[in-house]
Amino acid sequence: MRAALLQICSCDDPLTNLSRVIEMMAEAVAGGAGFVLTPEVTNIISQDRQHQNDVLHLEADDPVLAGLRQAAAEHGIWLAIGSLAIKTGDGDGRFANRSFVIAPDGSIRARYDKIHMFDVQVSETETFRESAGFRPGEEAVTCETPFGTLGLTVCYDVRFPYLHRALCQAGATILLAPAAFSPVTGAAHWEPLLRARAIENGAYVLAAAQTGNHSVHSGKPRQTYGHSMVISPWGEVLVDAGVDEGIVFIDLNPDEVAQARARVPSLLHDRVFRGPDGQEFK
Repeated sequence: MRAALLQICSCDDPLTNLSRVIEMMAEAVAGGAGFVLTPEVTNIISQDRQHQNDVLHLEADDPVLAGLRQAAAEHGIWLAIGSLAIKTGDGDGRFANRSFVIAPDGSIRARYDKIHMFDVQVSETETFRESAGFRPGEEAVTCETPFGTLGLTVCYDVRFPYLHRALCQAGATILLAPAAFSPVTGAAHWEPLLRARAIENGAYVLAAAQTGNHSVHSGKPRQTYGHSMVISPWGEVLVDAGVDEGIVFIDLNPDEVAQARARVPSLLHDRVFRGPDGQEFK
């Protein structure tokens, strides 16, 4: 299966972003892709909660989701929407940071709400409180496809190896890590974290990323790191997209997963143990 990772610079207008992604999907299909992946928050980059509330939708009414489903069906491809910011109807007004896997008929085969919220102070001038605007998910998700079992994660999830272990223990052979990574943490941690998750589990890691300086009409602007990557099950960097918008391709080979797991069968070696406080870990 040929996969295409779209590296984009989303703005704070969902319909503008939809148009760009549909255009890039067509380019990816022309390049032979049967599986297309987009980054985290494909539909909007904005830190203005009021603006988000004005332009976002519930899943059932979301025009970006509908447009991407239609495009996937027209091209007859699998599509992993890294995530969309989606209204939830929750009383506190928080959104969901939700991934979708779309089948070639346009149906939704899986959805995943990002579990780990990016609540950090990267520097004196760069602070994030994702949980203020987004509610965390509570369930790990895999999705069966003809070319492998996908394990869904989003961005900050990459720092939590137990999530990826649970996904691979449940059968995942391809881990998805769509992101809108900070340039500061990206330069220090992005590649090592992706490689670690691949090596630990003998799985492909496909990480489509946002990049560049994001245009906004209101609120504080954002910059993201780029460097969409594909990591092999042996931990090699097969693709690094750099910092420009564009499309990168990779031909996935399920045999690579089997070979890596045969050489170092660590997925078969997990043991139950007690921590220093007596808590049991599995």
